[in-house]
Amino acid sequence: MTQRRTGGRILIDNLLAQGCDRIFTVPGESFLAALDALHDTPEIDLVVCRQEGGVAYMAEADGKMTRRPGVAFVTRGPGATNASVGVHVAFQDSTPMILLIGDVARGDRDREGFQEVDFGAMFAPLAKWVGRIEDARRIPEYVSRAYATACGGRPGPVVLILPEDMLRDEVETGDRPKNACFAQAADPLAVGAMMDLLKGAASPVAIVGGVGWCKGTAHHFTEFAERIGLPVAVAFRRQDSVPNDSPVYAGNLGYGPNPKLVERIRDADLVIAVGARLGEATTDGYTLITPDHPGQTLVHVHPDPEELGRVYRTDLPICADMFEFAELCADWEDEVIHFDAGAEAHAEWEAWTTPKPREGVVLDLGQCVAAMRAKLPADTIVCNGAGNFSGWWHRFWRYGPCPSQLAPTNGSMGYGPPAAVAAALRFPERTVVAVAGDGDFLMNGQELATAVSRGVDLLLIVVDNGAYGTIRMHQERDYPARVSGTNLVNPDFAALARAYGGWAETVTVTAEFAPALERAMAEKGVRLLHLKTDVEQITSTTTIARLRGR
Repeated sequence: MTQRRTGGRILIDNLLAQGCDRIFTVPGESFLAALDALHDTPEIDLVVCRQEGGVAYMAEADGKMTRRPGVAFVTRGPGATNASVGVHVAFQDSTPMILLIGDVARGDRDREGFQEVDFGAMFAPLAKWVGRIEDARRIPEYVSRAYATACGGRPGPVVLILPEDMLRDEVETGDRPKNACFAQAADPLAVGAMMDLLKGAASPVAIVGGVGWCKGTAHHFTEFAERIGLPVAVAFRRQDSVPNDSPVYAGNLGYGPNPKLVERIRDADLVIAVGARLGEATTDGYTLITPDHPGQTLVHVHPDPEELGRVYRTDLPICADMFEFAELCADWEDEVIHFDAGAEAHAEWEAWTTPKPREGVVLDLGQCVAAMRAKLPADTIVCNGAGNFSGWWHRFWRYGPCPSQLAPTNGSMGYGPPAAVAAALRFPERTVVAVAGDGDFLMNGQELATAVSRGVDLLLIVVDNGAYGTIRMHQERDYPARVSGTNLVNPDFAALARAYGGWAETVTVTAEFAPALERAMAEKGVRLLHLKTDVEQITSTTTIARLRGR
């Protein structure tokens, strides 16, 4: 199209051309021209949220699920600073995302105008690229580049700054077609070298999940791993990367992993990392596998050459698209020795993830997760933010095919409810559950209003122990019995959910949970179960008394 259009109209037309079908927003006066264009664009679903943190989390979650950029649109100043939390999640989680920010008029820059912020400086360490569009004629170019940058190499967030007056300009310009996806093929010689390393290995292990992972990748890599009996562990909060019922699935790394899996990783002579960055959480502070990993050979497969060798000494770097690499492995004809370790590791995981009743515990979260496993579909999408509460689900829940786990690897609180809204919109036919701690929930609980307004079906489980539990755990380890700043006074979460228009019940003992879950699943719309737990049960593996006893 070359007829005269406003910058706002050109922006929306080019987002549409790149495949955008949903935008999450809190409206602002700085981008009224774009909102006006959306009025006439039914192909794009505009999701109006209640706070920009929720906006950014929803866009990031949408990018995780679709593997194309989730799009957030916020205003300058407070809007952008609120949204920055989701940009950080997208960066550390390698999620394609585009944050659009309406900004001050071009002629008012550098005067510290109303809500003015230097976004180039602010977002430089948080995003892959920050672009400012000064000329409406170049909007198609910038939007195309934003999509290419967000999806290319190691995916991540892009920020586009849109001066208010630029969006109102009427100009003539042509639109750009949808970017073609580029996938780096795996080098057969490099994969052959990896197969030779496997032939000489005594105790190999794979650590998978992360950038570029999809159902097809999971299928092909699992087929390969099962054929040779290779134990497959998953990186922190990437538990849907491999079917959990695979006979070689070894469990998850991160916080509170199976001690036998930790021992297996330490004893491995060959580590094959596929898609994972081997970040701090996955490697327990770079100690489970050290950057120089003496006595271990490291094969690192990643689509971004800048990631290979950046932190870890890499014996065999393979720069490739995850699907291309996994497919080549699955089709590899040269026989590789079969290992018994895969079956052994899976049996250890089965034992670790079977919840046993905890004596003297009034509300046993392990048994609650067991009840959920018995009741909910295998493809349920489970969303959570940060907090010790998540450990029960990370340990005892059986995750289905990806995407079925939405959780921030950067440990960001408040993520679960917004992510669940995004999931319920993207997959209305699937069961969606948000699990949140009490402190975690109140960071973005206002997005219940968004959920109710959109009429989505989702279940929220709020674990209320009256504390910032993770910080209390660290506090008890370092300063036993000196509680400071971690106690919380909470509202009646069930009443709060009803006030928003949802259905809710409170659960105080283990025996109440399964019947309450049954009633919740018989309802439609937003449902909330308020679980009142004892802070003494601080994690799925220990108690405050034990921490103090150390």
